[in-house]
Parts: sequence; structure tokens; C-alpha cells
Amino acid sequence: MPETVTIDHLAHRGDGVALVGDKPIYVPLTLAGETVQIERKGERARLLSVESPSSQRIEPICPHYGVCGGCALQHMEAAAYRAWKEEQVKAALAARGIEADIRPIVEAGPGTRRRAVLSAVRAGGRVLLGYHERMANRLVGIEACPVLTPRIVAALTTLNGLASRLAPRKGELRMSVLDTTAGLDVAIDGADRKTSRDFPALGRFAAEADFARLSVNGEVVIEIRPPALDFAGAAMVPPPGGFVQASAEAEAAMSQTVLEGIGGAKRVADLFAGSGTFALRIAHEAMVLAVESDKPAMAALDTAWRRASGLKTISQDVRDLFRSPLRPEELDGFDAVVFDPPRAGAKEQAAQLALSKVKTVVAVSCNPATLARDLRTLIDGGYALKWVLPVDQFLFSPHIEVVALLTRE
Repeated sequence: MPETVTIDHLAHRGDGVALVGDKPIYVPLTLAGETVQIERKGERARLLSVESPSSQRIEPICPHYGVCGGCALQHMEAAAYRAWKEEQVKAALAARGIEADIRPIVEAGPGTRRRAVLSAVRAGGRVLLGYHERMANRLVGIEACPVLTPRIVAALTTLNGLASRLAPRKGELRMSVLDTTAGLDVAIDGADRKTSRDFPALGRFAAEADFARLSVNGEVVIEIRPPALDFAGAAMVPPPGGFVQASAEAEAAMSQTVLEGIGGAKRVADLFAGSGTFALRIAHEAMVLAVESDKPAMAALDTAWRRASGLKTISQDVRDLFRSPLRPEELDGFDAVVFDPPRAGAKEQAAQLALSKVKTVVAVSCNPATLARDLRTLIDGGYALKWVLPVDQFLFSPHIEVVALLTRE
């Protein structure tokens, strides 16, 4: 049954919150102060119409917005959007009793997302390639996306053709697309077992599409050119479908800030190092210990380091830092430590760092809540939080990257 409510504020995932009988109702695609008509489904609701729009409401720039679940905040004016993102960082820190010097947010603009993870499914005799709908398990086939790089957007029709060859009869296909210096690196998981074994045909498709590399179900079908990313002069070729920062602009901003934070350190530990986003840059000035549990990522880092020139030593430790964090006696020989964990944060490692004598810690996180928890541990262990930098790597989403500097006297 339709009902009219007023949006009180935005929740941390970007949904508007209406208070009905002191209970929150979450309404996507709304803004604080708006009067809207909704259809309630438990504590969530579907927006039917905006009766009284906010002055901060603008026209979304994507034709799929509102149905596609990839973006949450295209309808919000830019200054208000930036302020809301900064407030998410402040609120997460305040929840742990932390006050901080928060630097102005760094933005990654439209058309800069170099990594896309798409899904494909067979539906009514055709294949849809895109993202899931908001509040539903259905898929939205996309023909445009304002956050992705122009090269990925231009290839959407071709990628859909590839998905049509490989999508299973039941279930979803997952397609990771990375825009590299050599072209698109396409990695597909969940492909149909029969069609995915036709490597000659798939290789011809990739060559005609001018992909740099095509991988299917964990196997490289063809590599026409090494799909490298430039990490400050080091050419790093990631494993197929491997994790890299989503935006080159955001990566550059975070890397510059990490280098600023470690200052003149001569020995640096890079924890949760991945394929060397920070380690390969730090090695221009310092010796680095890179610690990471993902063996293919570490192999990619090692190859990039060996082929680069002018870098200092990068030693490696393949290690699960959740189960086996570096202990104080292992950390005390380093001038600085950098850590960039997954969304779960670095709880175990932060506890060990708090007991160490390391002078400088630079924390990088894609989750302000777990970062605040880890910063609280370090502050209670004697570190001083110098500053925090929000980086809007995931444009129009509720997610935010954060870089923080801590020092010990």
C-alpha cells in the first residue's frame, strides 16, 4: 500500500531513512528533507515518487540509474555528495572516540574506473551483461556506464558477444575487465564447460576484439600483449582477474599520500601488499618487505620488480596476516609500516603493531568502520593520529577509501 513519508537523513549505504513510529524505513534514491511516496517491504521500501524534492537533487547522468544497483548517489548535487562522503569518515572515527585532521576529499572523476566486474545471464533467448538490479537478484543489461573508462564502455557490445558464447544455461557468468596500458584484460569465471574449451575460436575472438589477454575459468586462452599497469615505471602484469585498485587516479593519489607519510624511511614493511601497488613505488627510495597471502599476486609483484630498473630490494613473505600477523620482534627493524587490508580490516595486525616500536604507520582502507577500529587500537598503543585523507575511488557509491598517518614519539 502506498504511503507518504519524509526522509530524515541518509544512512551509511546512501539510502534515505524515514522514521515511522520511531522505526527506520530505508528508501533508496532519496535525499534528506524530501517528501516521497513509497511502497514498504519490511524495513525497506521502493520509491514510487518524489513529492517534494530536495534542493540538492539533480538529474542522474546514467540512463540505467535507478534500476541498476551499481550506483547509489547520482541524484545528489556534487558539493552535498562530497560533504556526505566526508561525513561518513568523520562518523566512523567519532564512533570510536577519535578526532582527526581530515584533509579535503580527493575525487576520481567520471570515466576513470579502469576495472569492472560484470555478470552475465541467459534470459529469454538472449544474454544480458551488466549489474544486478537494486533490491533484486535480476540483472540489468548495460549499454553505457559513466564511471567506467571509455575503452571499457566502447567494448560493452563486444563483451556481450563474448558472454553470449560462454554463458552457462543456468547460473551466472562473471566477467572481470581491466583497462591496461596494452588494452583490455578480460577474465571470465563460470563459463559453460563445453564452449569454454574451444580455445582456437576464443583466441580468434580475442584477437579480432584486440584484447590484450583473455582468460576463461582460470586458464589463459591467449595473451596478445602483456596487460601491464604502470606502477611508477614498473610494469606490473596482474594475475587474470586479480585485484587492483579500481581507478588509476585514486591509486595515484593514495600512493602519493603513502609516500608522503613514510617520509625518508629506509626500511618499510608493506602489509597486505597485493601485486605491489605501494611496494613498487616505495622501492624507488627504500628497501621493502612485501607481505601478502595471495601467491599469484606476489609472483606478479616479483616479476615486475625484477624487470624494473633502479629499484631497491623488495623481499617477500607469503603469509596470511589474519592468522599469522607480524609480531613486534619482526616489526621493530622497520622505520615505517604500510597496511592496506580487505574490508574486514587488520584487527590482528594492528594489535601487534600497537606493541611494536615502529615509528610510522600508514593505514589504507576501503572501510572507514574497520579502519576506525584499527586506528583506535594503534592510538591506545601510543600512536598519534596526524591526519586522514578520504579518496573517492568508487564514484556515486557509498564506499570511500581512506589513508591515515600515525606516528610514535
